[in-house]
Amino acid sequence: MSSLHSWRAALAAGLLLLAPAARADGREPASAPNTTTYEQLEVFARVLSYVENNYVEPVDGKKLMYGAIQGMLETLDPHTVFMPPEIFKEMKIDTSGEFGGLGLEVSRKGDSIVVVAPIDDTPAARAGIRAGDELVAIDGENTQGLGVPEVLQRMRGPAGKRVLLTIMREGFTAPRELAIIRDHIRIISVEGALYGGIAHLKVKNFQDRTALYLRKELDRLREQNGGKPLRGVVLDLRNNPGGLLDQAVAVSDLWLPGNLPIVSTRGRKGGRATEELSKDRDTEPGYPMVVLVNAGSASASEIVAGALQDYARATILGTQTFGKGSVQTVIELEDGSGLKLTIARYYTPKGRSIQEKGITPDYVVPETPGGKGTKDQPREKDLDRHFKAEPVAVVSESDAVAKSKSLPESVRDWDVAAKLTDYQLKMSLNYLNSVANSATRPPAKASTETR
Repeated sequence: MSSLHSWRAALAAGLLLLAPAARADGREPASAPNTTTYEQLEVFARVLSYVENNYVEPVDGKKLMYGAIQGMLETLDPHTVFMPPEIFKEMKIDTSGEFGGLGLEVSRKGDSIVVVAPIDDTPAARAGIRAGDELVAIDGENTQGLGVPEVLQRMRGPAGKRVLLTIMREGFTAPRELAIIRDHIRIISVEGALYGGIAHLKVKNFQDRTALYLRKELDRLREQNGGKPLRGVVLDLRNNPGGLLDQAVAVSDLWLPGNLPIVSTRGRKGGRATEELSKDRDTEPGYPMVVLVNAGSASASEIVAGALQDYARATILGTQTFGKGSVQTVIELEDGSGLKLTIARYYTPKGRSIQEKGITPDYVVPETPGGKGTKDQPREKDLDRHFKAEPVAVVSESDAVAKSKSLPESVRDWDVAAKLTDYQLKMSLNYLNSVANSATRPPAKASTETR
């Protein structure tokens, strides 16, 4: 869990892929600053002295230092962020999925704050805020020039208090004001429903215990199905901005046999290389499966979709994903502030980096019949200072993921899904029903070919 800073208002860590947190504790840096760095520090100290002693008004030393740190990090990638103590404290609370606020995922694009997505069943979603809306002002204060952490802090607060948002949207002739009442938001990371023996599992984010809740929901739906095996599963990762790396690995592991690479990460010059493997226990049966994605599917969502696609365990439906292929670690500093630092790039089992590109669906299914998907939503490639995609050669032509195509004509409308207004979900269920009824089934076990 961002110049375009991405930050999840719901998690205070939006579009993050978080490795285990570290604590500063006076550790020495991996390498000592070179001579040029020391010379620049002397210049910095001199400027600080001039400001403290000669500025026309008294200055706040802590504010100066925090501003200097933030300015330094703004020369790096958009996901490397300094968090003052109050914001860092909120972020740690938010990974548990409970906070007081509106339920908005926002980003900074240039000088503007834009909405990536409202979280389902939150005040923002109920107020009609949409992806792509520009957040012009909060309680009358213009957002231009504000960092995403400051915007986040203004939107959050005690439940029951009103927040006045000024919104500009394509098609509006002028900004409009929306008064929204904050709520105590408890994000349930997994929700499920059953359609004629096919499970629909909506995963909203990857927070603590997401994989555990997902398994419990699968068991609940099996019980609801009369104890009979599921005919298929739709794993819905739309508008899921990511979260915790270990949960992305654990979720992928639910559908993969043991000892398969799920994701690998590589740091500077290929250093600190790590590889996460699946475990050979509690693997779900080999029913047909769809992973549903869109432009709001980022980071941890892309790890899951990429792993299940590489092993042909699931068919990917929807639209192109966000394209965030970097890993952040969170470091707690001595004064209670925090540093979210990009430390590595991640790769799918076949060695694909999805940075800038995203995961390409096997079948393109737009949001509406004949629609064009969600091209208006910001993606990683739209962020200032984002990492460029790395060219990664595949071992053979068979390792390359095929280009997207339209759903086969053999997919027929299913009466169980006929009344759904969610077109992408409806088509996913139609596809799975057709596959489940056909003589040809997807392999029960994932291929063991990697790279």
